[in-house]
Formats: sequence, structure tokens, C-alpha cells
Amino acid sequence: MRHRHKKGRLKVTAAHHRAMRRNLVASLFEHGSVVTTVAKAKSFRPFAEKLITLARRGNARKAEGTPEGKAAHLHAVRRAAQLMPHRPAVRILFGRVAPAVGDRAGGYTRIIRAGRSRLGDKAPLALFQLVDKPAAPVTETPAPEAKKGKGGGKGEEKPRKAKAKKEKAAAAAG
Repeated sequence: MRHRHKKGRLKVTAAHHRAMRRNLVASLFEHGSVVTTVAKAKSFRPFAEKLITLARRGNARKAEGTPEGKAAHLHAVRRAAQLMPHRPAVRILFGRVAPAVGDRAGGYTRIIRAGRSRLGDKAPLALFQLVDKPAAPVTETPAPEAKKGKGGGKGEEKPRKAKAKKEKAAAAAG
């Protein structure tokens, strides 16, 4: 039975899922957006939103200026560090991300489908980003050019030969 199981484990072990979730959300907070698969973005979105809500409430309690408010803020910081033990990301979460969302009631992240798939396994890609960051249009990346051999391809001169030819032409002219 699958009672109370909203999202799957993405066909990895529980420890691997936990590590992926922590790393992806830490990268999201540090960079503002992450390109990942649609399945991972959908799976980790609730975790990111819960951390942002925790930080927002902790910062609001700290703003009260009471000793209880400072203790509540400290508890929120420690709880976030327990869930995502990446210190720089926790600092960014409480310092930049939580104040940026302001009084927003929820929906702190967005998932924009990239319209293309990963080359290796054809997994559909998505841009997973914070809402306060403006949505950048997702453009198709050009296909990588074929590698050229040591000769540099037909019709192309090596830089040394081109330089030598220019010097000879300059010497002959003047």
C-alpha cells in the first residue's frame, strides 16, 4: 500500500534520495536556479518550500526583538541546518532567500520545462528556480561541433603557419 506517500524515491535508495534532495536544494538557494530533470524538481519542490517557510517564520520571530523570538529564530536555524547540513546554503536561506519572498503565502519556487531532453537518457529537463528571480527564457543550446583531428581540418591553417606566411609576405613587400 502507498498510504501517505506523495512522491517516489526516484528509484534510488533512501540515503541517496536524501543526499540528492539536500544537494539540489542547497544549489537552488546558492544559485537561484538549477537545471535538473522534471521528476527531481517535482519531487524536491515541497522540501525547498518547507525550508523557505521555516526561514520566513524564524526571521519574523527574530524581528519581534523579544528573547523568545530570538530563541525561535535560533531553533529555526538549527532545524534548517539539521534538514540541510550545508552551512553556506543555510546562511543564504535565512539571509537572502527568506527576506526576498516577503509576505508571500507560498509558492516560492517554479518549475519551467526546458522543452528538451538530456542527451544520455532522454530525460526531460526543467529549470527549477526561486520565484523572486526573474524567469529567463529557456533557449535551445546548439549541438556541439564535431571534434577535429590534430590537423585542424581542411582549409584551416595552424596559427604558426599563418604567422610565418604573414611575416614572409611582409618581408617580400617591404
